[in-house]
Amino acid sequence: MPEPSQPSNAAPSSTVAAQAAHLLLSAHCDIVWSTKTFGQFDADQPSWRAFTGQTEAELLGRGWVNALHPDDRNLPYVMPSHLTSVFEAEYRLRHVSGSYRNMLVRMLPVLAPDGSIVEWLGSHCDVTQQRQTEQRLRLAMQGGRMGTWEIDLGSGSMAGSDAFKANLGLPPDSRIDYAQLTGAMLDGDLLHWQTVVHAAIASASDFEIDIRVRWPDGSLHWAHMRGTCASDGAGNVIALSGISLDLTTSKQNEETLRLTLAAGEVATWNWDIVADRVTADSNMARLFPVNADAATAAPLARYLDIIHPDDREQVSAQITQALHAHTPFEASYRVGDGDGQYRSVIARGRAEYAPDGTPLQLPGVLLDITRQKQVEDALRRSEERYRTLIELMDQAFCVIEMLYDEQGRPIDFRYLEGNPAFVKQSGLDNAIGKTIRSFVPDHDQHWFDLYDQVVKTGEPVRYENEAVAMERWFEVFAARLGGPGSRLLTVLFSDISERKRSEQQLLQLADNLSEMDRRKTEFLATLAHELRNPLAPIRNGLQIMRLAADKPATVARVRDVMERQVNQMVHLVNDLLDVARITRGQIELKLERADLKSIIAGAVETSMPLIEAGRHQLQVQLAEAALPLEADPTRLAQVLGNLLNNAAKYTPAGGHISLCALRDGNEALIEVKDSGVGIPAESLATVFDMFTQVGQNMGRAQGGLGIGLSLVRRLAELHGGSATAASPGTGLGSTFSVRLPLLEEEAKAPAVLAAPANTTSGPHFRVLVVDDNVDAADTLAAVLDMMGHAAQVAHDGAQALALVPQFLPDVIFLDIGLPGMSGYEVARALRRIPAGANVVLVALTGWGAENDRSQSSAAGFDHHLTKPANLLAIGELLAALSTPNTPTNHD
Repeated sequence: MPEPSQPSNAAPSSTVAAQAAHLLLSAHCDIVWSTKTFGQFDADQPSWRAFTGQTEAELLGRGWVNALHPDDRNLPYVMPSHLTSVFEAEYRLRHVSGSYRNMLVRMLPVLAPDGSIVEWLGSHCDVTQQRQTEQRLRLAMQGGRMGTWEIDLGSGSMAGSDAFKANLGLPPDSRIDYAQLTGAMLDGDLLHWQTVVHAAIASASDFEIDIRVRWPDGSLHWAHMRGTCASDGAGNVIALSGISLDLTTSKQNEETLRLTLAAGEVATWNWDIVADRVTADSNMARLFPVNADAATAAPLARYLDIIHPDDREQVSAQITQALHAHTPFEASYRVGDGDGQYRSVIARGRAEYAPDGTPLQLPGVLLDITRQKQVEDALRRSEERYRTLIELMDQAFCVIEMLYDEQGRPIDFRYLEGNPAFVKQSGLDNAIGKTIRSFVPDHDQHWFDLYDQVVKTGEPVRYENEAVAMERWFEVFAARLGGPGSRLLTVLFSDISERKRSEQQLLQLADNLSEMDRRKTEFLATLAHELRNPLAPIRNGLQIMRLAADKPATVARVRDVMERQVNQMVHLVNDLLDVARITRGQIELKLERADLKSIIAGAVETSMPLIEAGRHQLQVQLAEAALPLEADPTRLAQVLGNLLNNAAKYTPAGGHISLCALRDGNEALIEVKDSGVGIPAESLATVFDMFTQVGQNMGRAQGGLGIGLSLVRRLAELHGGSATAASPGTGLGSTFSVRLPLLEEEAKAPAVLAAPANTTSGPHFRVLVVDDNVDAADTLAAVLDMMGHAAQVAHDGAQALALVPQFLPDVIFLDIGLPGMSGYEVARALRRIPAGANVVLVALTGWGAENDRSQSSAAGFDHHLTKPANLLAIGELLAALSTPNTPTNHD
């Protein structure tokens, strides 16, 4: 047997009978047994056998242990001889049914005169139900937000569980006292609480009450409080304890149900058959009608008298039939309203019976279906009008039956009826009773699939679709006729073929015009932007050269910048002229024998500044042997330069670019690969089109007119070659390949450039220049330094926002077309931080339309300068900042 958990009194043999009787009676035991000193059964134990199903042979000795749950068999069941008291234990014992039961075991040692243990007497009490009840109670208290509480009436102190505090809207770690509880109650509920509690204390009885409490957040909640009184030895109530339950949802549901029943004209009733008393709710009393007294205790006959005379006998018989047959009661009848009018109702109920089958009560509901009856009558009248309408309308109407093959696939449909307009709209004559495939064998499958979907889901559809085999377009509305399982459809349709042809022509015209207009607008705007961009550093450079005539190093650096910008403009204008010449077929190639490797070297040298500016790694792999071809070296260098520049532009900083030129048969294969933004599959077909920019969401910040790749392909084709593009997808880089026919020898290489100088001054400000065009930003900053201002430079929005709190500029020249975060977004962000709230913001951009100025003003800019910014205008603006009424826009 298990080791003791609670020692009690010793049991000498002289008192064994009394102690054993007490033990067994107090246990309400299921099993009574006795063992030898060390827990061995040496005789049959009938109650043990009856409970466990073990045989006598199986339980003798320590065989009884096999009836214990495997996890409980390791308990120390050998009783030490020094234990001389009653002890208890609990373990699981296999029942004869095969299930394990929780057993409470009580054991009493029987002592010899010398105090040694002679034997053990014991009992097993099945406490399974008790443990399950305890578990259910715990779960109920957790799941039902049931809390526990207690109040010390002497001190007024109060304690409550976390769930109780939650029922008052308090956090688990909050303190709670009685004053806090009563303070949360509504005034009327507090008075009710005090009355109920005082009465319970006076009679030392239990109590329960529903109260409303106001939570700290102001919301109103319902709580059910149930309590009991604890008394001292003198019978005085000294404390209250109990449980609480959040009834808010239940009360809300009750109110919702009440409103729903009232709105839905549903009444509830109950007929106490034994007492012949009908109790009804307010809806029932209103429908019959009866007064308040009758609604709470009227005999059934009172209600039967109000039923229409023609229906009364039938209703009475249906009640009797339901009671005798133990079946649900349902009856439709008319009820008088007292003014000679009748309402139509349906009553439903189910009787409850005593164990001997005697009917005790019949509860049920009553539905007012007067409106339903009225609607049914109106529906019949509308059906007549509907028939007339169907016959007269221009739209075709038909009923069809879906037909399926042996696998359940929709394959055809049969026309069952149609209106006069059916023939005109469908072009099918004498179709009733025939299938669509008998007229149009190749009718499109999508019609059958669509109608099948309507049949199976019951969801109507409205759509426009083409019947290719019929060479017609139809506008169709289809709905299932009947409930689930029905294969019938009602279909309304019109032939819209002519309208579709007109729409298609208009759409094509509109698309063409829109695309032409869009391309023209985009091209002109981009061209203006691209031409203006180089002008800013050129104009700034001229000013620097004037101001720094005595600084040769500065003049030389500025001259290099100006040369690059002039070359960029020349390159841009030349590209435009080349496109125009190629389009008109007027370009002339100056063909000569050349080495492709030399042309590549020149193109790489030309593109290196852009590649290095992007911190890209360039890998060049050329064939060892010469790659001779007949070509225009300048044009071919233009092709390769465009490809390299394109790769540099559309590859994020620090990317990889490779150029490979190899012999492939009689052709030279040139491949330029990058790790850049890649090309979506749907854009590969148009990437060489005019004004198309590579990549997605590049916007104006990437620059260019979208003509570089178009020139690549056209110039390659003029050389008898081809150009193609490939990309695994967005963000995965791209590969541009050019194939050119080879001859048998070598070619040549590229060249270098030259320089210009002077300046002014004004009031001194801290000025921040933000522009992703590094040359433009640096030259403007240099001019500002020469004017006596302290200037710093940032090349994107994030860098600018990080620099402003440190530099604390007075003025910020901010480019609108920044990559990533636009100038508008940077301006708004600056206005939200203290260091940028009052700074003078000057929009510096190539976009100068009126709506651009309005947009910059709305974003928080004080001034708007159009690139290339006039240095005189910049000087005047800065000078004017020390005086009021500074103008807000400049060109």
